[in-house]
Amino acid sequence: MNLFEKMSKLDRRWIYLILAAVVVISLSIDFKTPIRVNPEVRSIYDFVEAGKPGEYIHLAIDYDPGSLAEMHPMTYAIMEQILAKDMKIVMTALSQNGPGMAEQAMLEIIDSVRIHHGKEVVYGEDIVFLGYKPYPGIVILAMGQDYRIPFPNDYYNTPVDSLPVMDGIINYDQVNGIILITGTSGIDYWISYANGRYNAPLGVGVTGVMAADYYPFLGSGQILGLMGGMLGAAEYETLVDRPGPATEAMRVQVWTHVVIILFILIGNIGFFLSKRRKGGVH
Repeated sequence: MNLFEKMSKLDRRWIYLILAAVVVISLSIDFKTPIRVNPEVRSIYDFVEAGKPGEYIHLAIDYDPGSLAEMHPMTYAIMEQILAKDMKIVMTALSQNGPGMAEQAMLEIIDSVRIHHGKEVVYGEDIVFLGYKPYPGIVILAMGQDYRIPFPNDYYNTPVDSLPVMDGIINYDQVNGIILITGTSGIDYWISYANGRYNAPLGVGVTGVMAADYYPFLGSGQILGLMGGMLGAAEYETLVDRPGPATEAMRVQVWTHVVIILFILIGNIGFFLSKRRKGGVH
């Protein structure tokens, strides 16, 4: 039995152990992975950058803890970009397990903007978190008429009309557009209702496994940009020049993918060699 045949019969536990070792080594060694920014990610960045101080972005945080690793870096990068430009944010979280994560991101980014950009972000003046309401399709349609229909009060039960940030804000017409970060099928409601019904500009960030399903909407112009998974988050971190967890994760992904591809090649070579010896492949 040659090396390839032995490798093709290798116990999968050894493969997991080798992958674990590659992950640890990749995280331990300090090196940079080149990140090429794709046009669909840059278009979201350019859309936000085109905004002026005092203008609004609706940031929709619609994901659960299960997709936090992919989604959170997108949220942090975009939120910091918006607030650093002195723009304002109307934020919602229409996934029932998401409001706590959205609040965490908001509070941490407020601190980050103060530390890294020297800007004081005041809740109620620069940003408002409206929170969660069930039945996302109905909520999205209602916000297109008036944010106050589904959200008379914010996440902290404060009447929204008492918050200066909501002065003059009625519906999607008063925001530059919507940036949706989601790991759920609720994205379809935003495309159909926010963009389709109310013609609100919509940029989206989705999990890696969802990305391929939404490129047709990018081509049709129903969404203005698309970030897919950890790579999309790393590309956005590159654009805002704030390397974070997604950029760090690229080091691990590169080398684990290399190892997996090598194992696939070795396994297939071993399989065909063993079949040829037995006369099964000609």
